[in-house]
Amino acid sequence: MSLGKGIMRHLMLIALLVAGALFGARPSHSEPLAPDAGAKPKVKTVDRVTTASAFSPAVLPKLIQAAPTAPDRDELEFGRQLLPEPFRIPNVQLETVNWTELDGWITDDHAAAFAAFLNSCKAIVRGAPPRHAGQPFYAALQSVCRRAVREPPRDADAARIFFERNFRPMRIARLGEDNGFITGYYEPIIEGSRVRTEEFNIPLYRTPPDLRKPYYDRAAIEAGALAGRKLEICWLKDPTDLFFAQIQGSARVRLDDGKILRLNYSNHNGWPYTPIGRILIDREIVPREEMSMQRIREWIEANPKEGRELRLRNRSFVFFRETGLAEHEEPIGAQGVSLTPGRSIAVDKSIHIYGTPFFIEAELPLDGERTEISFQRLWVAQDTGGAIIGPARADLYFGAGDGAAQVAGRIRHPGRFTILIPREIDPVIAGRNTPLPRPRPSFVDEQATQIAERPAADPKAADAKSAWANGRNAGPAR
Repeated sequence: MSLGKGIMRHLMLIALLVAGALFGARPSHSEPLAPDAGAKPKVKTVDRVTTASAFSPAVLPKLIQAAPTAPDRDELEFGRQLLPEPFRIPNVQLETVNWTELDGWITDDHAAAFAAFLNSCKAIVRGAPPRHAGQPFYAALQSVCRRAVREPPRDADAARIFFERNFRPMRIARLGEDNGFITGYYEPIIEGSRVRTEEFNIPLYRTPPDLRKPYYDRAAIEAGALAGRKLEICWLKDPTDLFFAQIQGSARVRLDDGKILRLNYSNHNGWPYTPIGRILIDREIVPREEMSMQRIREWIEANPKEGRELRLRNRSFVFFRETGLAEHEEPIGAQGVSLTPGRSIAVDKSIHIYGTPFFIEAELPLDGERTEISFQRLWVAQDTGGAIIGPARADLYFGAGDGAAQVAGRIRHPGRFTILIPREIDPVIAGRNTPLPRPRPSFVDEQATQIAERPAADPKAADAKSAWANGRNAGPAR
Protein backbone atom coordinates (compact mmCIF):
# COMPACT_ATOMS: atom_id res chain seq x y z
CA MET A 1 0.00 0.00 0.00
CA SER A 2 2.81 2.41 0.96
CA LEU A 3 4.66 1.41 -2.23
CA GLY A 4 1.58 2.30 -4.29
CA LYS A 5 1.30 5.70 -2.56
CA GLY A 6 4.99 6.39 -3.29
CA ILE A 7 4.56 5.63 -6.95
CA MET A 8 1.52 7.91 -7.09
CA ARG A 9 3.47 10.76 -5.46
CA HIS A 10 6.29 10.39 -8.02
CA LEU A 11 3.82 10.37 -10.90
CA MET A 12 2.13 13.52 -9.59
CA LEU A 13 5.53 15.24 -9.18
CA ILE A 14 6.51 14.38 -12.76
CA ALA A 15 3.16 15.71 -14.04
CA LEU A 16 3.66 18.99 -12.18
CA LEU A 17 7.18 19.40 -13.56
CA VAL A 18 5.97 18.77 -17.13
CA ALA A 19 3.09 21.22 -16.72
CA GLY A 20 5.43 23.86 -15.35
CA ALA A 21 7.82 23.46 -18.26
CA LEU A 22 5.04 23.78 -20.80
CA PHE A 23 2.85 26.49 -19.28
CA GLY A 24 4.95 28.26 -16.69
CA ALA A 25 5.96 31.17 -18.94
CA ARG A 26 3.27 33.33 -20.46
CA PRO A 27 3.81 33.68 -24.25
CA SER A 28 4.39 37.09 -25.83
CA HIS A 29 2.45 38.34 -28.86
CA SER A 30 5.01 36.82 -31.20
CA GLU A 31 5.36 33.51 -29.35
CA PRO A 32 2.91 30.72 -30.33
CA LEU A 33 1.08 28.93 -27.58
CA ALA A 34 2.29 25.40 -26.87
CA PRO A 35 -0.28 22.65 -27.51
CA ASP A 36 -1.19 19.85 -25.17
CA ALA A 37 1.65 17.33 -25.32
CA GLY A 38 -0.77 14.42 -25.22
CA ALA A 39 -2.82 15.50 -28.21
CA LYS A 40 -2.05 15.37 -31.93
CA PRO A 41 -2.41 18.99 -32.93
CA LYS A 42 -2.80 20.35 -36.41
CA VAL A 43 -0.53 23.18 -37.48
CA LYS A 44 -2.85 25.08 -39.81
CA THR A 45 -1.53 26.96 -42.84
CA VAL A 46 -3.35 28.59 -45.70
CA ASP A 47 -2.35 25.94 -48.21
CA ARG A 48 -2.42 22.78 -46.14
CA VAL A 49 -2.96 21.27 -42.72
CA THR A 50 0.06 19.36 -41.42
CA THR A 51 -0.57 16.82 -38.68
CA ALA A 52 2.19 16.49 -36.08
CA SER A 53 2.55 13.70 -33.55
CA ALA A 54 3.79 15.97 -30.74
CA PHE A 55 5.98 19.03 -30.57
CA SER A 56 7.39 21.48 -28.07
CA PRO A 57 7.69 25.30 -28.28
CA ALA A 58 11.29 24.90 -29.49
CA VAL A 59 10.15 22.84 -32.50
CA LEU A 60 7.22 25.07 -33.55
CA PRO A 61 9.26 27.86 -35.22
CA LYS A 62 10.90 25.26 -37.48
CA LEU A 63 7.49 23.98 -38.54
CA ILE A 64 6.33 27.53 -39.32
CA GLN A 65 9.52 28.25 -41.27
CA ALA A 66 9.02 25.12 -43.37
CA ALA A 67 5.37 25.91 -44.15
CA PRO A 68 4.68 27.18 -47.71
CA THR A 69 2.48 29.98 -46.40
CA ALA A 70 2.06 31.81 -43.15
CA PRO A 71 0.25 30.04 -40.30
CA ASP A 72 -3.16 31.24 -39.21
CA ARG A 73 -2.33 33.07 -35.99
CA ASP A 74 -5.81 34.36 -35.18
CA GLU A 75 -6.04 33.90 -31.43
CA LEU A 76 -2.29 33.50 -30.95
CA GLU A 77 -1.01 36.94 -31.89
CA PHE A 78 -4.06 39.03 -32.63
CA GLY A 79 -6.45 38.07 -29.86
CA ARG A 80 -6.56 41.62 -28.57
CA GLN A 81 -8.79 43.50 -30.98
CA LEU A 82 -9.10 47.25 -31.51
CA LEU A 83 -12.72 46.88 -32.57
CA PRO A 84 -15.46 45.44 -30.32
CA GLU A 85 -17.39 44.30 -33.41
CA PRO A 86 -16.56 43.30 -37.02
CA PHE A 87 -15.03 45.94 -39.32
CA ARG A 88 -17.59 47.45 -41.69
CA ILE A 89 -17.80 50.14 -44.39
CA PRO A 90 -21.25 51.64 -45.09
CA ASN A 91 -22.89 50.49 -48.34
CA VAL A 92 -19.99 48.14 -49.06
CA GLN A 93 -19.92 44.36 -49.18
CA LEU A 94 -16.93 42.57 -47.69
CA GLU A 95 -16.23 38.85 -48.07
CA THR A 96 -13.49 36.91 -46.30
CA VAL A 97 -11.29 34.85 -48.63
CA ASN A 98 -8.20 32.67 -48.27
CA TRP A 99 -4.86 33.68 -49.68
CA THR A 100 -4.97 30.68 -52.00
CA GLU A 101 -8.15 32.06 -53.60
CA LEU A 102 -6.23 35.07 -54.95
CA ASP A 103 -5.08 34.21 -58.47
CA GLY A 104 -1.45 35.16 -58.87
CA TRP A 105 -0.80 35.86 -55.20
CA ILE A 106 2.01 33.32 -54.85
CA THR A 107 3.79 34.42 -58.05
CA ASP A 108 3.66 38.17 -57.37
CA ASP A 109 6.85 40.07 -56.50
CA HIS A 110 6.14 40.65 -52.82
CA ALA A 111 9.52 42.28 -52.24
CA ALA A 112 8.59 45.06 -54.68
CA ALA A 113 5.16 45.39 -53.08
CA PHE A 114 6.71 45.58 -49.61
CA ALA A 115 9.12 48.32 -50.73
CA ALA A 116 6.14 50.48 -51.75
CA PHE A 117 4.30 49.57 -48.55
CA LEU A 118 7.35 50.51 -46.48
CA ASN A 119 7.34 53.99 -48.04
CA SER A 120 3.80 54.45 -46.74
CA CYS A 121 4.68 52.96 -43.37
CA LYS A 122 7.49 55.41 -42.73
CA ALA A 123 4.96 58.23 -43.08
CA ILE A 124 2.31 56.43 -41.03
CA VAL A 125 4.48 55.69 -38.00
CA ARG A 126 5.38 59.39 -37.72
CA GLY A 127 1.85 60.05 -36.49
CA ALA A 128 -1.80 60.16 -37.50
CA PRO A 129 -3.12 63.14 -39.47
CA PRO A 130 -5.92 64.96 -37.59
CA ARG A 131 -8.64 63.46 -39.77
CA HIS A 132 -7.51 59.94 -38.82
CA ALA A 133 -7.26 60.55 -35.08
CA GLY A 134 -9.16 57.86 -33.19
CA GLN A 135 -9.87 55.70 -36.25
CA PRO A 136 -9.34 52.00 -35.43
CA PHE A 137 -8.25 51.15 -39.00
CA TYR A 138 -5.48 53.75 -38.94
CA ALA A 139 -4.35 52.68 -35.45
CA ALA A 140 -4.23 49.05 -36.64
CA LEU A 141 -2.28 50.02 -39.76
CA GLN A 142 0.17 51.94 -37.58
CA SER A 143 0.72 48.79 -35.54
CA VAL A 144 1.50 46.77 -38.68
CA CYS A 145 3.76 49.52 -39.99
CA ARG A 146 5.79 49.62 -36.79
CA ARG A 147 6.56 45.94 -37.27
CA ALA A 148 7.41 46.56 -40.94
CA VAL A 149 9.82 49.40 -40.13
CA ARG A 150 11.37 47.61 -37.16
CA GLU A 151 11.99 44.27 -38.86
CA PRO A 152 11.65 44.48 -42.67
CA PRO A 153 11.66 41.08 -44.42
CA ARG A 154 14.90 39.96 -46.03
CA ASP A 155 13.54 38.54 -49.29
CA ALA A 156 10.40 38.07 -51.38
CA ASP A 157 9.19 34.96 -49.52
CA ALA A 158 9.60 36.69 -46.18
CA ALA A 159 7.71 39.70 -47.55
CA ARG A 160 4.82 37.47 -48.63
CA ILE A 161 4.69 35.84 -45.21
CA PHE A 162 4.70 39.29 -43.59
CA PHE A 163 1.57 40.27 -45.52
CA GLU A 164 -0.12 36.94 -44.78
CA ARG A 165 0.62 37.13 -41.07
CA ASN A 166 -0.38 40.74 -40.59
CA PHE A 167 -3.45 41.09 -42.81
CA ARG A 168 -6.78 39.41 -43.49
CA PRO A 169 -7.73 39.43 -47.21
CA MET A 170 -11.33 40.45 -47.96
CA ARG A 171 -13.09 40.95 -51.28
CA ILE A 172 -14.54 44.45 -51.48
CA ALA A 173 -17.15 45.92 -53.82
CA ARG A 174 -20.24 48.07 -53.87
CA LEU A 175 -23.37 46.38 -52.56
CA GLY A 176 -24.76 44.04 -55.20
CA GLU A 177 -21.64 44.13 -57.40
CA ASP A 178 -18.77 41.68 -57.89
CA ASN A 179 -16.15 43.87 -59.56
CA GLY A 180 -14.73 47.34 -59.25
CA PHE A 181 -13.37 49.65 -61.93
CA ILE A 182 -9.74 50.33 -62.92
CA THR A 183 -8.09 53.13 -64.87
CA GLY A 184 -4.45 54.08 -65.30
CA TYR A 185 -2.47 57.29 -64.93
CA TYR A 186 1.04 58.51 -65.60
CA GLU A 187 3.26 61.59 -65.39
CA PRO A 188 3.39 63.42 -68.74
CA ILE A 189 6.62 64.92 -70.08
CA ILE A 190 5.83 68.11 -71.99
CA GLU A 191 7.66 71.06 -73.53
CA GLY A 192 7.57 74.46 -71.83
CA SER A 193 9.28 77.77 -71.11
CA ARG A 194 9.75 79.98 -68.05
CA VAL A 195 8.85 83.03 -70.13
CA ARG A 196 6.01 83.63 -72.56
CA THR A 197 6.90 83.47 -76.23
CA GLU A 198 5.00 83.23 -79.48
CA GLU A 199 5.43 79.44 -79.34
CA PHE A 200 4.84 78.97 -75.60
CA ASN A 201 1.73 80.98 -74.71
CA ILE A 202 -0.47 78.68 -72.59
CA PRO A 203 -0.11 79.59 -68.89
CA LEU A 204 0.28 76.93 -66.20
CA TYR A 205 -0.86 78.51 -62.92
CA ARG A 206 0.03 78.17 -59.25
CA THR A 207 -2.73 78.41 -56.62
CA PRO A 208 -4.21 81.93 -56.41
CA PRO A 209 -3.97 83.45 -52.92
CA ASP A 210 -7.65 84.47 -53.03
CA LEU A 211 -8.89 80.97 -53.90
CA ARG A 212 -12.42 80.43 -52.59
CA LYS A 213 -14.38 77.46 -53.85
CA PRO A 214 -16.11 77.40 -56.20
CA TYR A 215 -13.67 79.71 -58.01
CA TYR A 216 -13.52 80.77 -61.65
CA ASP A 217 -14.31 77.79 -63.86
CA ARG A 218 -12.18 76.57 -66.78
CA ALA A 219 -13.89 78.78 -69.36
CA ALA A 220 -13.31 81.92 -67.29
CA ILE A 221 -9.67 81.08 -66.57
CA GLU A 222 -8.90 80.27 -70.21
CA ALA A 223 -10.56 83.58 -71.14
CA GLY A 224 -8.03 85.42 -68.96
CA ALA A 225 -9.57 85.72 -65.48
CA LEU A 226 -6.13 85.20 -63.86
CA ALA A 227 -4.02 87.04 -66.44
CA GLY A 228 -1.62 89.69 -65.19
CA ARG A 229 -1.49 88.42 -61.57
CA LYS A 230 1.97 86.82 -61.86
CA LEU A 231 0.61 83.34 -61.09
CA GLU A 232 2.28 81.66 -64.08
CA ILE A 233 4.81 78.97 -63.19
CA CYS A 234 5.65 78.36 -66.83
CA TRP A 235 4.17 78.48 -70.32
CA LEU A 236 3.22 75.54 -72.55
CA LYS A 237 2.75 75.07 -76.29
CA ASP A 238 -0.62 73.33 -76.34
CA PRO A 239 -3.77 73.68 -74.21
CA THR A 240 -4.24 69.93 -74.58
CA ASP A 241 -0.89 69.38 -72.84
CA LEU A 242 -2.13 71.47 -69.92
CA PHE A 243 -5.46 69.64 -69.87
CA PHE A 244 -3.82 66.21 -69.69
CA ALA A 245 -1.33 67.37 -67.05
CA GLN A 246 -4.29 68.49 -64.92
CA ILE A 247 -5.98 65.12 -65.34
CA GLN A 248 -2.81 63.26 -64.28
CA GLY A 249 -2.05 65.62 -61.39
CA SER A 250 1.68 66.04 -62.10
CA ALA A 251 4.03 66.83 -64.96
CA ARG A 252 7.66 67.05 -66.01
CA VAL A 253 8.19 70.17 -68.08
CA ARG A 254 11.29 70.14 -70.27
CA LEU A 255 12.32 73.78 -70.47
CA ASP A 256 13.93 75.39 -73.50
CA ASP A 257 17.30 75.41 -71.69
CA GLY A 258 17.16 71.62 -71.22
CA LYS A 259 16.29 71.61 -67.51
CA ILE A 260 13.38 69.59 -66.16
CA LEU A 261 10.78 71.41 -64.07
CA ARG A 262 8.91 69.07 -61.73
CA LEU A 263 5.31 70.05 -60.97
CA ASN A 264 2.65 68.48 -58.78
CA TYR A 265 -0.99 69.05 -57.88
CA SER A 266 -1.53 71.94 -55.48
CA ASN A 267 -5.27 72.69 -55.48
CA HIS A 268 -8.32 73.03 -57.71
CA ASN A 269 -11.11 75.51 -58.31
CA GLY A 270 -13.84 73.49 -56.61
CA TRP A 271 -15.90 72.57 -59.67
CA PRO A 272 -16.64 68.85 -60.15
CA TYR A 273 -14.58 66.87 -62.64
CA THR A 274 -16.37 65.90 -65.86
CA PRO A 275 -14.79 63.02 -67.85
CA ILE A 276 -14.76 64.12 -71.47
CA GLY A 277 -14.20 60.56 -72.65
CA ARG A 278 -17.70 59.71 -71.47
CA ILE A 279 -19.07 62.59 -73.56
CA LEU A 280 -17.36 61.23 -76.68
CA ILE A 281 -18.85 57.79 -75.96
CA ASP A 282 -22.35 59.21 -75.35
CA ARG A 283 -22.15 61.16 -78.62
CA GLU A 284 -21.08 57.93 -80.37
CA ILE A 285 -17.90 59.62 -81.60
CA VAL A 286 -15.60 56.99 -80.07
CA PRO A 287 -16.83 53.43 -79.31
CA ARG A 288 -16.60 52.49 -75.67
CA GLU A 289 -14.26 49.56 -76.35
CA GLU A 290 -11.84 51.89 -78.21
CA MET A 291 -11.79 54.70 -75.67
CA SER A 292 -8.35 55.74 -74.45
CA MET A 293 -6.44 58.90 -73.58
CA GLN A 294 -4.71 58.69 -76.95
CA ARG A 295 -8.05 58.58 -78.80
CA ILE A 296 -9.22 61.65 -76.90
CA ARG A 297 -6.06 63.56 -77.81
CA GLU A 298 -6.28 62.50 -81.46
CA TRP A 299 -9.90 63.67 -81.72
CA ILE A 300 -9.19 67.03 -80.04
CA GLU A 301 -6.21 67.69 -82.32
CA ALA A 302 -8.23 66.73 -85.41
CA ASN A 303 -11.16 68.93 -84.33
CA PRO A 304 -9.69 72.07 -82.69
CA LYS A 305 -12.95 74.04 -82.41
CA GLU A 306 -15.04 71.13 -81.14
CA GLY A 307 -12.07 70.03 -79.00
CA ARG A 308 -12.03 73.36 -77.17
CA GLU A 309 -15.78 73.14 -76.57
CA LEU A 310 -15.33 69.62 -75.25
CA ARG A 311 -12.47 70.70 -72.97
CA LEU A 312 -14.58 73.51 -71.50
CA ARG A 313 -17.30 71.01 -70.58
CA ASN A 314 -14.97 69.98 -67.76
CA ARG A 315 -15.27 73.08 -65.53
CA SER A 316 -12.70 71.74 -63.06
CA PHE A 317 -9.31 73.44 -63.18
CA VAL A 318 -6.13 72.29 -61.39
CA PHE A 319 -3.36 74.49 -59.99
CA PHE A 320 0.24 73.29 -59.59
CA ARG A 321 3.28 73.80 -57.40
CA GLU A 322 6.99 73.25 -57.99
CA THR A 323 8.32 70.21 -56.13
CA GLY A 324 12.08 70.59 -56.55
CA LEU A 325 12.37 66.87 -57.31
CA ALA A 326 15.32 65.61 -59.30
CA GLU A 327 14.74 64.27 -62.79
CA HIS A 328 15.08 60.63 -61.72
CA GLU A 329 12.68 60.89 -58.77
CA GLU A 330 9.05 59.83 -58.94
CA PRO A 331 6.21 62.30 -58.18
CA ILE A 332 4.78 62.69 -54.70
CA GLY A 333 1.31 61.26 -54.14
CA ALA A 334 -1.44 62.60 -51.89
CA GLN A 335 -0.04 60.62 -48.94
CA GLY A 336 3.16 62.65 -49.19
CA VAL A 337 5.38 59.77 -50.35
CA SER A 338 7.01 59.04 -53.71
CA LEU A 339 4.86 56.96 -56.03
CA THR A 340 6.12 53.59 -57.27
CA PRO A 341 5.33 52.69 -60.91
CA GLY A 342 3.33 49.48 -61.01
CA ARG A 343 2.67 49.49 -57.24
CA SER A 344 1.01 52.81 -56.30
CA ILE A 345 -2.69 53.45 -56.78
CA ALA A 346 -5.03 56.37 -56.30
CA VAL A 347 -8.17 55.56 -54.26
CA ASP A 348 -11.21 57.31 -52.84
CA LYS A 349 -9.77 59.06 -49.79
CA SER A 350 -13.24 59.47 -48.26
CA ILE A 351 -13.41 55.68 -47.87
CA HIS A 352 -9.86 54.34 -47.70
CA ILE A 353 -6.74 55.24 -45.72
CA TYR A 354 -3.43 55.83 -47.47
CA GLY A 355 -1.05 52.94 -46.98
CA THR A 356 -3.74 50.27 -47.29
CA PRO A 357 -2.67 47.36 -49.54
CA PHE A 358 -5.03 46.08 -52.26
CA PHE A 359 -4.65 42.96 -54.38
CA ILE A 360 -6.24 43.55 -57.78
CA GLU A 361 -7.07 40.91 -60.40
CA ALA A 362 -8.03 41.96 -63.93
CA GLU A 363 -7.64 41.36 -67.65
CA LEU A 364 -5.79 44.41 -68.98
CA PRO A 365 -4.50 45.48 -72.44
CA LEU A 366 -0.93 46.05 -71.33
CA ASP A 367 0.68 44.99 -74.65
CA GLY A 368 -1.84 46.56 -77.01
CA GLU A 369 -5.48 47.61 -77.39
CA ARG A 370 -6.52 44.27 -78.88
CA THR A 371 -4.71 42.01 -76.42
CA GLU A 372 -5.74 41.54 -72.81
CA ILE A 373 -3.63 39.55 -70.38
CA SER A 374 -4.24 38.38 -66.83
CA PHE A 375 -2.81 40.92 -64.44
CA GLN A 376 -2.73 40.20 -60.69
CA ARG A 377 -0.70 42.39 -58.39
CA LEU A 378 -0.48 43.84 -54.89
CA TRP A 379 -0.81 47.63 -54.86
CA VAL A 380 -0.61 50.28 -52.12
CA ALA A 381 -3.03 53.22 -51.78
CA GLN A 382 -0.84 56.34 -51.90
CA ASP A 383 -2.76 58.86 -54.00
CA THR A 384 -6.25 60.11 -54.86
CA GLY A 385 -8.11 61.92 -57.64
CA GLY A 386 -11.32 63.77 -58.33
CA ALA A 387 -12.69 60.98 -60.52
CA ILE A 388 -11.72 58.19 -58.13
CA ILE A 389 -14.99 57.50 -56.31
CA GLY A 390 -16.16 54.28 -54.70
CA PRO A 391 -14.86 51.41 -52.52
CA ALA A 392 -13.52 49.34 -55.44
CA ARG A 393 -12.14 52.08 -57.68
CA ALA A 394 -8.45 52.51 -58.43
CA ASP A 395 -6.17 54.50 -60.72
CA LEU A 396 -2.98 52.52 -61.37
CA TYR A 397 0.25 54.52 -61.62
CA PHE A 398 2.55 53.40 -64.47
CA GLY A 399 5.36 55.96 -64.42
CA ALA A 400 6.40 58.85 -66.67
CA GLY A 401 6.69 59.39 -70.42
CA ASP A 402 5.05 58.22 -73.61
CA GLY A 403 5.33 54.49 -72.89
CA ALA A 404 3.56 54.83 -69.56
CA ALA A 405 1.00 57.12 -71.20
CA GLN A 406 0.14 54.53 -73.84
CA VAL A 407 -0.40 51.78 -71.26
CA ALA A 408 -2.28 53.93 -68.77
CA GLY A 409 -4.46 55.47 -71.48
CA ARG A 410 -5.79 52.07 -72.60
CA ILE A 411 -7.04 50.97 -69.20
CA ARG A 412 -10.75 51.35 -68.44
CA HIS A 413 -11.58 47.88 -67.21
CA PRO A 414 -13.40 45.97 -64.49
CA GLY A 415 -11.33 44.28 -61.82
CA ARG A 416 -11.68 42.25 -58.66
CA PHE A 417 -10.50 44.05 -55.53
CA THR A 418 -9.23 42.47 -52.32
CA ILE A 419 -8.48 44.82 -49.44
CA LEU A 420 -5.95 43.73 -46.81
CA ILE A 421 -7.38 44.37 -43.33
CA PRO A 422 -4.89 44.62 -40.44
CA ARG A 423 -5.22 41.65 -38.11
CA GLU A 424 -5.67 43.98 -35.14
CA ILE A 425 -9.19 44.64 -36.45
CA ASP A 426 -9.65 41.21 -38.04
CA PRO A 427 -13.39 40.87 -38.79
CA VAL A 428 -13.22 37.09 -38.40
CA ILE A 429 -11.97 37.28 -34.82
CA ALA A 430 -14.28 40.16 -33.93
CA GLY A 431 -17.21 38.23 -35.40
CA ARG A 432 -16.49 35.27 -33.14
CA ASN A 433 -16.81 37.54 -30.12
CA THR A 434 -20.08 39.09 -31.25
CA PRO A 435 -23.04 37.51 -29.38
CA LEU A 436 -25.64 35.89 -31.59
CA PRO A 437 -29.26 37.09 -31.37
CA ARG A 438 -31.70 34.89 -29.47
CA PRO A 439 -33.34 32.39 -31.84
CA ARG A 440 -36.90 33.18 -32.83
CA PRO A 441 -39.27 30.63 -31.26
CA SER A 442 -41.13 28.33 -33.59
CA PHE A 443 -44.96 28.04 -33.67
CA VAL A 444 -44.84 24.90 -31.53
CA ASP A 445 -42.60 26.61 -29.00
CA GLU A 446 -44.95 29.61 -28.88
CA GLN A 447 -47.96 27.33 -28.28
CA ALA A 448 -46.11 25.50 -25.54
CA THR A 449 -45.12 28.77 -23.93
CA GLN A 450 -48.70 30.05 -24.04
CA ILE A 451 -50.00 26.85 -22.43
CA ALA A 452 -47.31 26.96 -19.77
CA GLU A 453 -48.08 30.59 -18.96
CA ARG A 454 -51.94 30.15 -18.97
CA PRO A 455 -53.41 30.68 -15.42
CA ALA A 456 -54.74 27.61 -13.63
CA ALA A 457 -58.48 26.95 -14.04
CA ASP A 458 -60.96 27.53 -11.18
CA PRO A 459 -61.74 24.12 -9.55
CA LYS A 460 -65.46 25.01 -9.13
CA ALA A 461 -65.74 26.01 -12.76
CA ALA A 462 -64.06 22.76 -13.75
CA ASP A 463 -66.57 20.72 -11.71
CA ALA A 464 -69.50 22.63 -13.24
CA LYS A 465 -68.16 22.01 -16.75
CA SER A 466 -67.78 18.28 -15.98
CA ALA A 467 -71.33 18.06 -14.64
CA TRP A 468 -72.75 19.78 -17.71
CA ALA A 469 -70.83 17.39 -19.97
CA ASN A 470 -72.41 14.43 -18.11
CA GLY A 471 -75.97 15.81 -18.51
CA ARG A 472 -76.57 16.72 -14.89
CA ASN A 473 -76.93 20.40 -15.72
CA ALA A 474 -78.44 20.18 -19.19
CA GLY A 475 -80.15 23.23 -20.61
CA PRO A 476 -81.97 24.12 -23.82
CA ALA A 477 -80.13 23.66 -27.05
CA ARG A 478 -78.90 26.91 -28.52
